[in-house]
Amino acid sequence: MHLQTLNDVLEHSILDLYSAEMQLVDALPKMARAASSSKLKEGFEEHLVQTREHVTRLEEVAAELHIELPGPRCVGMEGLIKEGAKLMEEESGPALDAALIAAAQRVEHYEIAGYGSAIVFAKTLQEDKAADTLKKTMGEEEATDKKLSKLAESDINKAAATE
Repeated sequence: MHLQTLNDVLEHSILDLYSAEMQLVDALPKMARAASSSKLKEGFEEHLVQTREHVTRLEEVAAELHIELPGPRCVGMEGLIKEGAKLMEEESGPALDAALIAAAQRVEHYEIAGYGSAIVFAKTLQEDKAADTLKKTMGEEEATDKKLSKLAESDINKAAATE
């Protein structure tokens, strides 16, 4: 894809986010199975439901903007998921839970950055409906990041420290 206009950059961003979210749909069940904390398992399962909604929203935005899905694989998300998968092969218990939260937060921060940029591009192009849809998802990603921090600070990190 040649990036010659801001429309091209927005399209690239939507395709990248879509690939990232689709990869997460596959990764989150594995993360939930690997977690030893029931609260963390539940959090990953809840985020899976939310991530499926994010995919649906991106499909709506893509249709509205006449973007053909899917696009190229998001290699950034692929790398983040591979890091988490490697941890799950080698570790277990509360320490893995702490590492899974850290990995999940890196994923959330990646998504927040992607959505934030796409929102600005859409606003600049006066694609207000798309921008509003993307904002809703970004808000959910930010909320997930905060929930992960709270879970780490209240339970998971303490359990890992005493192991």
